[in-house]
Amino acid sequence: MISHSYDELLKSKHRLAMLLFFFLNSATALFSMVYPPEGSSSMPFPLVLICGLCCAGLIFSFFSKKNYSAHLNMCSVIVGLLWGWQIAFRFAEIGQTDKNYLLVSLLSIFFISAIALSDNFLAFCLHAVPSTICVIFLDDFQHVGRILFTISLPLIGLWLHHLMLKRSDEFTRRMVSNLYSEREKFSDLSMLDPLTGLYNRRGLQNKLETLFNQASGHYVMLLDIDHFKAYNDNYGHHMGDQALVRVSAAIRDAVRSRDVVVRYGGEEFLVLMSNVKQEHAVRMAERIQNKVLGLNIQHLFNAEVSTHVTVSAGLAALEEGDFIRALGKADSSLYNAKNSGRNKIFYAWEEDRDTDDTIEEVIGERMA
Repeated sequence: MISHSYDELLKSKHRLAMLLFFFLNSATALFSMVYPPEGSSSMPFPLVLICGLCCAGLIFSFFSKKNYSAHLNMCSVIVGLLWGWQIAFRFAEIGQTDKNYLLVSLLSIFFISAIALSDNFLAFCLHAVPSTICVIFLDDFQHVGRILFTISLPLIGLWLHHLMLKRSDEFTRRMVSNLYSEREKFSDLSMLDPLTGLYNRRGLQNKLETLFNQASGHYVMLLDIDHFKAYNDNYGHHMGDQALVRVSAAIRDAVRSRDVVVRYGGEEFLVLMSNVKQEHAVRMAERIQNKVLGLNIQHLFNAEVSTHVTVSAGLAALEEGDFIRALGKADSSLYNAKNSGRNKIFYAWEEDRDTDDTIEEVIGERMA
């Protein structure tokens, strides 16, 4: 996106260069027609062509949205050849009456090129070289060294300026690319939980924006570590953080790569499943429970009972794109799972069944 904007900026710069090029050439041509040298016609054919072509180009460039970098080179060589023709035509008319005509004409062409084409060395050469060659021939090669020295200085200066602009442009492109990469990196980091590496709520919101472009079969699962406050009180917050990291990794390993795993709260996790059938969503919840239990994280949550870290889960179908409703059902099922003794999975039916059926009841009904 940023790279595209930078390309648009360069395109706008080329367009302005094209407009300036046509404006200066047409203005110079009009001035030459209004104030022609003594003994010459006021409207020679080459000058009329230059004026008409540049005025038409000025109007076209103002309204057109095309790529101007390629057109600028072509226009430069055409207008440059016409100026060479105009210099030869006028010189044949005035002869030796104005000995400074060739030098003034050449400097005028270089003036136009230097102002309008300073960012495009090739276009500068294509515009100025035809007039330079014409002047050398018309001068009968009497002052070749002086003419070449006169044009070599601006050529060398503009060539060095062109190299600096090219390097500056490459550097700017790299900086824009790096800034874009850094922005993407920080944007990704802002959507991740720093402790577990899972998505946070902002990351979940970002995923929800593209979720419903996928196939149907969306399920929301809420999971909560059982007796986690007691775990923190007994083992300390450092051990609690380690337990969160291990549980989050177990949840991530238990689901598919396409599923979205979110640290939704302190010890609460959310899994967003897409393109999955109901029985597969149930099995995935069971797999998560078994993975967490298989961690064998010892959890002595009171003086009499010694057990391991477990999770309770609430599962609900996400229908008609109503995430809030599905989340509320999953949260209600999780609440019932916690109140029924923990380490349980409850499923919120969307049909005419009770919303508090346990997973065991669901499996029993399927087997019957």
